[in-house]
Amino acid sequence: MASSTMLSSGRSSPAAFMVNSKKLGPAAGRRGRELNVKGKSFGRVRMAVAVNISRFEGVSMAPPDPILGVSEAFRADTSDVKLNLGVGAYRTEELQPYVLNVVKKAENLMLERGENKEYLPIEGLAAFNKVTAELLFGADSPVIQQGRVATVQSLSGTGSLRLAAAFIQRYFPEAKVLISSPTWGNHKNIFNDSRVPWSEYRYYNPRTVGLDFEGMVEDIEAAQDGSFILLHGCAHNPTGIDPTPEQWAKIADLIEEKNHIPFFDVAYQGFASGSLDADASSVRSFASRGLELFVAQSYSKNLGLYSERIGAINVVCSSPDAAARVKSQLKRIARPMYSNPPVHGARIVANVVGEPTLFNEWKQEMEIMAGRIKNVRQRLFNNLSEKDKSDKDWSFVLKQIGMFSYTGLNMAQSD
Repeated sequence: MASSTMLSSGRSSPAAFMVNSKKLGPAAGRRGRELNVKGKSFGRVRMAVAVNISRFEGVSMAPPDPILGVSEAFRADTSDVKLNLGVGAYRTEELQPYVLNVVKKAENLMLERGENKEYLPIEGLAAFNKVTAELLFGADSPVIQQGRVATVQSLSGTGSLRLAAAFIQRYFPEAKVLISSPTWGNHKNIFNDSRVPWSEYRYYNPRTVGLDFEGMVEDIEAAQDGSFILLHGCAHNPTGIDPTPEQWAKIADLIEEKNHIPFFDVAYQGFASGSLDADASSVRSFASRGLELFVAQSYSKNLGLYSERIGAINVVCSSPDAAARVKSQLKRIARPMYSNPPVHGARIVANVVGEPTLFNEWKQEMEIMAGRIKNVRQRLFNNLSEKDKSDKDWSFVLKQIGMFSYTGLNMAQSD
């Protein structure tokens, strides 16, 4: 219990104390009488003890974050041969964060221009919003050409999801969000704190170490019409298992039939396969059907802008008028939440994507990073196949994509 002990002593007589308390009012007099009763007298010295109980006695200690807790344990470990397999952050062979060369060039360009640090509008940097929507849907997409996308820059993928969750809670109060089982650990936290109810749909099949497509379809079909279906655009976190193009088409058919609203989380565009277009194909296929949908974006991985907190929430609407109204309400929600987003990373993105030379260099660097991850995956497959004498087929490791892999190993085998 947090408490403090306050000791007071005085050499005044009770009469003198009462005279002073009269000057302070009746409440002080009552306190004085209480102190006189509780206090202990030693000759003419009287002592009183008062205990102050914290207003925060009811606040319990929160459990450590399961992912970031691994990072803390990693930093505390003194081993010379250690790898942090908890947080999804790209590292060099020296275990250092990789700052892309194209990012350095974009920052130098900003310095040369002498750009200031003035507040951005609530919706963010206009140049960033333009290129980020075009990067996701394709510049020639009808949703872009017709002005049917409401794009608001937000605080990376987490902030974009949180902003959308608040929008759902306000304008779809009866709706539920369906989340894959398993999923990124923070998805549930975001919807819990937004007071948005959620349930899970089957995704991982431990028997095949692959996608439980039948279970996924059954659960989406059983959901109440008009539910939000949270989908990983590519490189599913944490399984590394994605639907095939044919499976994506069937998922879209079902969502359209049930009048559900697709909600994509796109954290690895270009970083998963090395191709920006390939990694956005699921989102583009849904948008091409004329579906209204949500897409949260992040540039933490593909541009290495982890701490810049750069991302966006995009809402594809059926008309430009609807898009304008949705954007206005997203801004209204963002204003008391964080006022406006950061400018530094947004300018990096706008410079890299908007300048052809830098854009091509970025695509080359992404291919290198994605290729290195594929090489690590190949080495994992080779070593597992070599050490395992049971003739088990480990090819699923190569079929998975991105930074994460479900190995199918149990805890004892992992140890």
